[in-house]
Amino acid sequence: RKRGVKMSRVLGIIAEYNPFHNGHLYHIKESVEQTDAEYVVCVISGNFVQRGNTSIIDKWTKAKMAIAQGVDLVIELPTIYATSSAENFAEGAIKIFDSLGIVDTLSFGMEAKDLATINNIANVLHQEPREYVTMLNHELNKGVSFPKARENALMMYLNDIKRYANVLNGSNNILAIEYLKAIKKLKSPLMPLGIRREKVLYHDEFIIDDFASATAIRKMIASRQFGDITKVVPRTSYDLLANELTKGHYVLDLSKFQKEIIYMLRKMSIEEIRKLPDVSEGLENVIKNAANSCNNIIDLVNMIKSKRYTQTRIQRVLMYALLGIDKKQMEVSRKIVPYTRILGYSERGKKLISEIKVRNPKVNLVTSVKDFMNNNRNKQLKEMLETDIYATNVYTLGYEKDSVANLDYTKKIITASDLKR
Repeated sequence: RKRGVKMSRVLGIIAEYNPFHNGHLYHIKESVEQTDAEYVVCVISGNFVQRGNTSIIDKWTKAKMAIAQGVDLVIELPTIYATSSAENFAEGAIKIFDSLGIVDTLSFGMEAKDLATINNIANVLHQEPREYVTMLNHELNKGVSFPKARENALMMYLNDIKRYANVLNGSNNILAIEYLKAIKKLKSPLMPLGIRREKVLYHDEFIIDDFASATAIRKMIASRQFGDITKVVPRTSYDLLANELTKGHYVLDLSKFQKEIIYMLRKMSIEEIRKLPDVSEGLENVIKNAANSCNNIIDLVNMIKSKRYTQTRIQRVLMYALLGIDKKQMEVSRKIVPYTRILGYSERGKKLISEIKVRNPKVNLVTSVKDFMNNNRNKQLKEMLETDIYATNVYTLGYEKDSVANLDYTKKIITASDLKR
């Protein structure tokens, strides 16, 4: 922070809002209360999300949901990070926050009782002590998946089962650990704040009072239990969601693209499949054989799945094939600072945008995709944005109606006045 300049307190949140529900609202309110933040900035994943799936609604609708509930600025996490492993997902988002120069605190949800527990694990993963690495390799040699091997090695290294058992089973904890690790690695000035997840965990499929997980809500949408949804999402979220569902503008999950994915995999050579991120140790042969012998995603995943490869990891690989993302692009994303693509802002959020330009005149702000593609000289950033544009073009193919392309060029930034319509 520049000395002598009194700045507002700004809270950062990394989210998927798939879709925005009461748990998300609780998280925002609780974070604002604990930090006295005057502004909230969110970095959200776009039309494809981190666990190898589609977002149920498009990124602009998600931005509307967030702004309606008090978020001042919504920034899109580029597709390449949004579909990455938890590690690159976290790093991409934190690189964006750092580049803004205005965010003080990063708040995230966690299942763990305290932040220290999460931080101890993050320290081991960041520092990678020799003893831990030896344990990890020993576990990997047993042929288990990387997440499982990592959990086993951490348990042995930290040697306090009572404190650390089950911490790595929490989806929020896993991301929280990655956020802390990224903050350490990037020497980010962000102050971490963990908010305990209330009542319902990420994968839970039931409702408690007025809380339900996004997983449960997507299931309710699939089975048309709309009455239940009203209880667990804010009114504006419900209206926006209902509107998109009525228009046929939603994509339930990756199976919407099963034919396209299998078509791509059949078209690709084994060498091309090997170049997909997360593909190693001959997995390309297994994928090719599976794609050549089935025509739906459930069979495809089941044929590829093994002790070593989790379903999430396989789904991510399928998504990379669908979106044309390769290892080279993934490596580039790890080395560069992404642009700041603004999806929407509140009335007050406008002030933040001018503040960002003052703090960091070099920041790559994307307010018009067309202008950025025409005027920016950075080839790597343009390729990254091309992936976002292509991802939206693929995404709308999953719609029931109006599957138009190039929405990234035609959609305007969401502002407070859009919520009144």
